[in-house]
Amino acid sequence: MKATFIGPPGAGKGTQAKLAAKSLGILHLSTGDMLRSAVKAGTKLGKEAEGYMAAGKLVPDTLVLEMLKERLKEPDTARGFILDGFPRNVQQAEALSKIVPLDLAVYFHVPLSDLLVRLVERRTCPKCGRLYNLKTQPPRKKMVCDDDDTKLTHRPDDTESAVTTRFEVYEKETAPLLELYRQKGLLRVIPATGEVDEIQLEVISAMRK
Repeated sequence: MKATFIGPPGAGKGTQAKLAAKSLGILHLSTGDMLRSAVKAGTKLGKEAEGYMAAGKLVPDTLVLEMLKERLKEPDTARGFILDGFPRNVQQAEALSKIVPLDLAVYFHVPLSDLLVRLVERRTCPKCGRLYNLKTQPPRKKMVCDDDDTKLTHRPDDTESAVTTRFEVYEKETAPLLELYRQKGLLRVIPATGEVDEIQLEVISAMRK
């Protein structure tokens, strides 16, 4: 099984990808994690990517795809994998298809109103990385991490105006991508507004079909 999980920021695709990969015994591949690992390891591609990341620029598609191509040569990818958040547009999808054919594209649909609750109220522990939501999953003590008593932070791109803009840009870029996968018969749309376990059951069902 070779699949990609697609969805707007805050849709929960990363969480679902990790759970599904573990359940099905396949790999969870996040291009963001791959970039950070390559930079940390000091590989040739990692050094190239580091220059863009340090300057606050997006890493070019060609570099991300080359890194992905190298990763897919590893023997642990033989049983299958889930790509998390890539491709994000038609151009990336077409380039990816020349490297590896996908069996499935799962789109996690979340209305903007739900994303605003998830992201605007999201807080992060800068020390351990634990995530909280002030409305749905607050810390025991106000604005302090349950695990290490570190003051929680609010990402600057998690404001209501920033989230709305990110959502609109994502929808514009992704709509043609979804149509591409729909025409190929690979698209499955999952409503991602329920509980994590409920969504996971739908994901596994779609993947096993």
